[in-house]
Amino acid sequence: QVQLVESGGGLVQPGGSLRLSCAASGMLVSINAMDWYRQAPGKERELVARITGSGSTNYADSVKGRFTISRDNAKNTVYLQMNGLKSEDTAVYYCHGRTLPGPRDYWGKGTLVTVSS
Repeated sequence: QVQLVESGGGLVQPGGSLRLSCAASGMLVSINAMDWYRQAPGKERELVARITGSGSTNYADSVKGRFTISRDNAKNTVYLQMNGLKSEDTAVYYCHGRTLPGPRDYWGKGTLVTVSS
C-alpha cells in the first residue's frame, strides 16, 4: 500500500523559507514522477514542481527561482525547499506520486503553509 506523508508546513513571514518533506512508502521516489501541488482557499489545486524518475525538474512560473524540488533516494523522500515566500504562496501543499503501469496516482493529506506577517 502506497502512503505519502507530508511535513514541514507552518507559519512563516514574507521573505522567509520553509522546507517541506514527503516521505513515501510502497513506492520508490527514485524511479517515479513525484510532484508538489498546492491549493489556496477558493482556488483550484495547481502543480508547483515536478521531479521525474530521471531527475529532471520543472516548476510553475510563479515559483521559478524561489522553490527547489529534490529527492533523497536513500530516505525515499521528496523535498520542496521554498525561499522568498510571499503571501500568495499560502496554501495547503500536497505531495503526489504516479506509478506505472496504469498510471496510478497517489496523494498525501497535505501540509498547510501560511505566509503572513
